[in-house]
Amino acid sequence: METTPTTFDIARRDWLKTAFLGSTALMTGRELSAQPAQPAAKKVRGVVFMVADGMSPGVLTLAEAYSKLTRNCGTQWWQLLNHRGVVGGFMDTASANSMVTDSAAASSAWGGGQRVNNGSINISPTGREIRPIAALLKEKNVRIGLVTTATVTHATPAGFAASVATRSNENDIATQYLNRIDVILGGGSIFFDPQQRPDKRDLKNDFINAGYQFVDNRNSLLASREKKLLGTFTQGHLPFSIDRDHDDKLAATVPSLTEMALAALSRFLADDRPFLLQIEGARIDHAAHLNDISGLLGDQIAFDDALAAVLKTLGNRDDILLVVTSDHGNSNPGLNGIGNAYTESTRSFENITRMKCSHERVFAEWSRLDNSDAGKLSKLVKSHLDFTLKADEAQTLHDILSKKSVVEWNHQLSKPEGLLGQFAGNHTGIGWTGTTHTTDPTLISALGPQAQRFTGMVRNSDVFGHLVEMLG
Repeated sequence: METTPTTFDIARRDWLKTAFLGSTALMTGRELSAQPAQPAAKKVRGVVFMVADGMSPGVLTLAEAYSKLTRNCGTQWWQLLNHRGVVGGFMDTASANSMVTDSAAASSAWGGGQRVNNGSINISPTGREIRPIAALLKEKNVRIGLVTTATVTHATPAGFAASVATRSNENDIATQYLNRIDVILGGGSIFFDPQQRPDKRDLKNDFINAGYQFVDNRNSLLASREKKLLGTFTQGHLPFSIDRDHDDKLAATVPSLTEMALAALSRFLADDRPFLLQIEGARIDHAAHLNDISGLLGDQIAFDDALAAVLKTLGNRDDILLVVTSDHGNSNPGLNGIGNAYTESTRSFENITRMKCSHERVFAEWSRLDNSDAGKLSKLVKSHLDFTLKADEAQTLHDILSKKSVVEWNHQLSKPEGLLGQFAGNHTGIGWTGTTHTTDPTLISALGPQAQRFTGMVRNSDVFGHLVEMLG
């Protein structure tokens, strides 16, 4: 059935066409010297760098199917992969001391140009401080924005803007953002609050005195007008999208990733100054650690909505580069073949649509109950996740939540999140390799001027050089 293109579709198509014409003009420095007749690369005025944190490559297939089930349409990123004007590649994600990176080392590679050890942010393996890209570009009058569904001082945003020996030092990271980052949006109010900071510094007030508008709820964000903006909407991470969508109070007070992304992008498009904006869907990674497929897909769809909104906002501009990628895989969720000749796979996958909250919320509610009864735990799972635990499953999950030993040969899955993920997988068909990051190369999609820089296999530490060359 044919449908009439919407204004959004037309704007996106026009921008994709323009972006492709600009991106095909790019040659690397070596190629330019060998082929001097090639036209100069199109100048990049701004870069929007979008990160689906912890997104294993197979998640994109699951999200496409889930979107069609729940919204009768596919995903924006899937469309980009099928558009000939979009450059595709893979990210080589290793850190300095491991084939498997954490988010701190991954973002430091992008933001500092060097691979560092897991757990550190822009500190070399020899202990030398590395100046992050935000500090360098600030000297060139480049505006910087960080948007995330984690705490704003979490590893991925911090990799673009801070240098600390230990990623957990979010109090110190927060101080390094002052007058270095122009727009900061996400969670983590505790790191700006004098009542909760160990040094009692009123960092929020320091930002206000430096010309930042401070906002702490959805309505104040949508009404904000100042160019410099600090927004922290929760003490810790923002809630999972599935929890926000099923809680009217959360939906009214906590902005979506799309709303935060547009608040930042609109400020940078309002003038002609160059900019670098990182937008992170952080809780995709957290859901993978929890083996929580409904939480993961809810946040993957929220990330995709933000991507669609960014594309629409960019319209037919030819001076903005958009890069969409992930820093690493996590737990590699996939739909397994279920039933005779796998004919039950699709039906099993559809069970995900009936889940009403994250595993995080299930565990949180359980911790507040009189948790001496496995039957109560089974009822809690049924009411929120819409499947019934077998008696031995409920008892095993109850035992491990009570710190008792259980038999589970996969050590990664021998924990509450691993067991609940397996029990849910018996109904959804989703399997997990573990509860931690993986070494898989991640997907990259790029469009706009000089997008060809991101074709093929891209070493994560090379991203820094591309960004500095384009913007600095």
